[in-house]
Amino acid sequence: MTDRPNIDPQEWELRCDLAAAYRLFAHFGMDDLIFTHLSVRLPGKDHRFLLNPFGYLFDEITASSLIAVDPEGHAIEEIDEAKINNAGFTIHSAVHMAREDAQCVMHSHTTAGMAVAAQEQGLLPLNQMSMQFFGRTSYHDYEGIALDLDERERLVRDLGDNSAMILRHHGLLTTGRTVGDAFYEMYYLEQACRLQVAATQGGQKVVMPPDSVAEHTASQFESFEGKGRRPWAALKRRLDRQSPDYAT
Repeated sequence: MTDRPNIDPQEWELRCDLAAAYRLFAHFGMDDLIFTHLSVRLPGKDHRFLLNPFGYLFDEITASSLIAVDPEGHAIEEIDEAKINNAGFTIHSAVHMAREDAQCVMHSHTTAGMAVAAQEQGLLPLNQMSMQFFGRTSYHDYEGIALDLDERERLVRDLGDNSAMILRHHGLLTTGRTVGDAFYEMYYLEQACRLQVAATQGGQKVVMPPDSVAEHTASQFESFEGKGRRPWAALKRRLDRQSPDYAT
């Protein structure tokens, strides 16, 4: 139960989903101490979104600890003097304001994701997991720590209409119409990067499928509507058993 009864039920549900995503990032080893961010847009036309308080580990995040911020980076309500990370605000505000379908935005600094982000060819269609991103992954060149608001325009331009982007020398970014969809994209983008690192370290030449097969596979994945819905429901059931305090 929430100890903040002034929050309407729709917002509370989004808070619980986003807090669950933070806990699952930690569970799957996709967190980076107190850094990187996951965000979700709040209902309404003012582009407010929820972001984690800077300084909290991901397995400490709860629904009530998330901070609502406006498009200018101002916290609508400070919680226990918690602040937001300006670098996280720059990236997430850019995507939320430009893409109506990007209700949720996730960004990671994983070893595998950053390794592939440093490779010249980027993500390769080496397996079924990675083929779903074939021709559907954007790239954004590194410009330094994302503190410059001018970078927002270039981030949005490079992302285009895709739901997955590799930030060169930086990490991974995914979007989704729901928290579950964005998490599904991030989980499998991360898995694709882990598999690529493993395959290229094997000492043998990797075999690439024909582009036609990779495109066909990606199209098959696209035909699955709401593909993140069932995995997300299952993952939340796990959290409800193992760490139900995320929803407080």
